Amino acid sequence: MAEINALTALGVVVATAATDAVYVMFTSAVVARRRLSAANWSAIWYTLSSFAVISYTENWIYVGFAAIGSWIGAYASMTFLHRPPGGPAPIGAAPE
Repeated sequence: MAEINALTALGVVVATAATDAVYVMFTSAVVARRRLSAANWSAIWYTLSSFAVISYTENWIYVGFAAIGSWIGAYASMTFLHRPPGGPAPIGAAPE
């Protein structure tokens, strides 16, 4: 049976709590259709959740790639969802 490292366990708890808090901020930015804010929160979200990547691969460089990919994905999604006034409603918008 593997020995549990108390510091690693504490780090997982803190990272998980922070990840959940950041996810709420990300979701709020998406609902408000704030592209830049959503992209930034997404990058932070993936950076925090990448704690597992570091634990398993022992290579921190992947965290940077995860954050960059997350930022691009959130910004592109918000750009696609954002429609100019007078055009069709954004995808997922409630009917009027």
